[in-house]
Amino acid sequence: MPPRTRILRPRAAGRGFTLIELVIVVAMVAILAAASYPSYHSYVGRTRRADAKQALLELAQRLERYYTERGTYAGATLGGSDGIYPNTSSGGYYTLSIASQSADGFSITATPTGTQSGDACAVFGYNQLGEQSVSAAATLSAGKCWQ
Repeated sequence: MPPRTRILRPRAAGRGFTLIELVIVVAMVAILAAASYPSYHSYVGRTRRADAKQALLELAQRLERYYTERGTYAGATLGGSDGIYPNTSSGGYYTLSIASQSADGFSITATPTGTQSGDACAVFGYNQLGEQSVSAAATLSAGKCWQ
């Protein structure tokens, strides 16, 4: 019996990817990522703004409760053991402060901190009349920021 010889077959065309095809796919993924990142960044900023708005409205409710109990807004404080509300928002992206307070009125603000600093809405404001505002440094209108 003669020894068996191996018959070598050429590789079937179409198996695997060429280097050019891989480079094209990587380039397409990079273009898609570069186009979607600004939209994602904008979405994250809007989500964090909701943190500021929620904190300001909750603080305003606490100030109203304080007024109901004492007949004045004066003397209310934030943070610490005797404060009526924490001095940061729940997400930690805004620092809250009582900008002004008197016997019959208050003005409170939420200032962006950390990764949220430099936000287009800058500093959010709210008062006892329910007026919503943003600081002069904001590049968006109060209406857009408070939506």
